[in-house]
Amino acid sequence: MTAQDELRPTLTTEAGAPVADNQNTETAGTGGPALIQDQLLFEKLAHFNRERIPERVVHARGAAAYGTFTVTGDVTAYTRAAFLSEVGKETETFLRFSTVAGNLGSADAVRDPRGFALKFYTEEGNYDLVGNNTPVFFIKDAIKFPDFIHTQKRDPYTGSQEADNVWDFWGLSPEATHQVTWLFGDRGIPASYRHLDGFGSHTYQWQNEAGEHFWVKYHFKTDQGIKNLTSEEAAVLAGTDPDSHQRDLRESIERGEFPSWTVSVQIMPAADAATYRFNPFDLTKVWPHADYPLVEFGKLELNRNPDNVFAEVEQSIFSPSHFVPGIGPSPDKMLQGRLFAYADAHRYRVGINADHLPVNRPHATEALTNSRDGHLYDGRHGRRKNYEPNSFGGPVETGRPLWAATAVTGTTGSTEAPSHSEDDDFVQAGNLYRLFGEDEKARLIGNLAGFIAKVSADRDDIVERAVENFRRADADYGRRLEAAVRELRKQK
Repeated sequence: MTAQDELRPTLTTEAGAPVADNQNTETAGTGGPALIQDQLLFEKLAHFNRERIPERVVHARGAAAYGTFTVTGDVTAYTRAAFLSEVGKETETFLRFSTVAGNLGSADAVRDPRGFALKFYTEEGNYDLVGNNTPVFFIKDAIKFPDFIHTQKRDPYTGSQEADNVWDFWGLSPEATHQVTWLFGDRGIPASYRHLDGFGSHTYQWQNEAGEHFWVKYHFKTDQGIKNLTSEEAAVLAGTDPDSHQRDLRESIERGEFPSWTVSVQIMPAADAATYRFNPFDLTKVWPHADYPLVEFGKLELNRNPDNVFAEVEQSIFSPSHFVPGIGPSPDKMLQGRLFAYADAHRYRVGINADHLPVNRPHATEALTNSRDGHLYDGRHGRRKNYEPNSFGGPVETGRPLWAATAVTGTTGSTEAPSHSEDDDFVQAGNLYRLFGEDEKARLIGNLAGFIAKVSADRDDIVERAVENFRRADADYGRRLEAAVRELRKQK
């Protein structure tokens, strides 16, 4: 051991005992077989075998950073959330970006929605806002979510993603037409995580101190500007630098170039919902800004990288069921399913005590529950009683709900959401198509046609259903797509 080594801390076992030799396995004589008494060897190998937890079924591939949310506009007339209570107030945050369909080892530069999962470490507990870089989604009811994801993942027989499965499902689910138009347009492949917008996507409830409630949609506008990749650029980048987005985010923060987003909200008075021209709780629809303009109220900046990707990015958990006083859910049927599904996924994937991990536990307050034991439990409660009510000074309920009650009528049953005057699956997709410039339309048609043309030669019915949905959104959209697909399929 050198003099310099003597100044360094001592390597230990997991139990804290000093390690004498970390270079050589203990054996039965020189060159002999290993001994079972070499517990350092077995401890290291056993830990190594367990270093990977099950990856997320969706949003497996991601990167994240800590940051600061600062209130820039007064919204106290709409919500009593403490972290939004005054202009200038700052709250620590953790934002995880991700792709949706790919596995943990997939490339960043691919055509896929990007997850935008944001944790606010507020003084009233953690508030998780789990959204995407698109304001809409493919389906409107959570009961269809497993089926949808199965079409995007590997086929159980071929082991590959199959165009037949993707377009069969989308063709039979016309509600997907709007989001598919987003996905295959220019914004379908962001150039980096810094150059995309974020959306809460779902409709949420805000409630003020007076008890009034409002329906809201969140918007995060990138201050770096939108920047995208073409399909050709992305194919090269994904092959040469699969970690492109993760590296770009990390290195920009290391350089002190902190990415930021201007945060706004659309606010709908509760009474408007029943008669609004679209179902305001339909995740496949947007609220046009002309109806409900953006109200700016904050700035989000990312300014600190995680120290350990596994501990802080992979083990981070986000659930839309994590609300704080003054913010709550809406009747959005996709959101209602996610309130259960996300938290349940993390209980399975990370463990029942995942909320105790440093990245997930509250940073500005303390969680006081009666839950005990289970995987990862650290004994933090000591001798405190684990039931309520009790007469030993344990935590007590407030009696004040976090959000306003929502009136319901009718009988129970498996029913579609109520239809509003302009509800259909195509009008907003057509509106989006007509907003595109001619060059963007051409790229959209090329991207869609290239994928649809991969459908099996004997399944023209799948192709026809897929194209018909885009034709119903806009006649020109359908005509051009049909011609492009026909030409490509002739070449197969």
